[in-house]
Amino acid sequence: MAINWFPGHMHKARKEIKKVMPQMDLIIEVVDARIPFSSENPLVPSLRGDTPLIKVLNKRDLADPAITEQWLAWIEQERGVRALTLTRNQRAEALGILKLAEEMTPNHDREKGALRVMILGIPNVGKSTLINTLAGRPVAKTGNEPAVTRAQQAIKLPNNILLYDTPGFLWPKLSPEACGYRLAITGAIRSAVLDFEDVALFEADYLMAAYPELAMARYGLTETPKNGLALMDAIAVKRRFLGRGGVPDLHKVSEVLLNEFRNGTLGRISLETPAMVERELEQLQDT
Repeated sequence: MAINWFPGHMHKARKEIKKVMPQMDLIIEVVDARIPFSSENPLVPSLRGDTPLIKVLNKRDLADPAITEQWLAWIEQERGVRALTLTRNQRAEALGILKLAEEMTPNHDREKGALRVMILGIPNVGKSTLINTLAGRPVAKTGNEPAVTRAQQAIKLPNNILLYDTPGFLWPKLSPEACGYRLAITGAIRSAVLDFEDVALFEADYLMAAYPELAMARYGLTETPKNGLALMDAIAVKRRFLGRGGVPDLHKVSEVLLNEFRNGTLGRISLETPAMVERELEQLQDT
């Protein structure tokens, strides 16, 4: 599945961010803790330069905690980057981001001027919700559909911090290809631009490879399906999602798999590990 999704407003956002970023003292990038690599924007390193970066792994409560710890260690290997995790409705934790921002910019005199911080994040990683939490008031529009934020805005925060919100934007081509599937599973890409059942099958295959016990427990299965398609067929039988002649309704099964992953009903699942990503990048270089 090749996904190329770069709407006009996202192209405009990239140009605006490139223009403004050199003026920033610090950058915050929000990623999805379930897919820290796939949900980061590979344009950021080239635009960032030496500006300090805080990587926020959001939705920690939905991710596999052991794998999240691996990601924190992996991310902080990069110079000038600090990483932390966050979950919803935890304002005390969120405010810790501002404290870390101050620690990472010790030479900035906020009595002479505001600490200028840019916050970035691809669609649907929870960036706007985090902004509202930091501000203590609804200043950024939130929603379940990707690409809700459409224009930059500057928000005053405590301790003379000026936060520059930016539109969520994706890069022109999603690579490696698996990144596109993972983004689709989490809801970062609109359903209209991909094959719904194809994405669910990718999820089902991954579940059987990495979390078979969670899938079997959730859907009441006594025998381990041999692959993702067999899992989808078993769910169809269990939930009675059957059409004429007993044919499994894979569209209904796909809806269940994707929705129950997204809302955490399946359990705390991470879709990628640092070792997995490193293998994929090596394979990409060999092709």
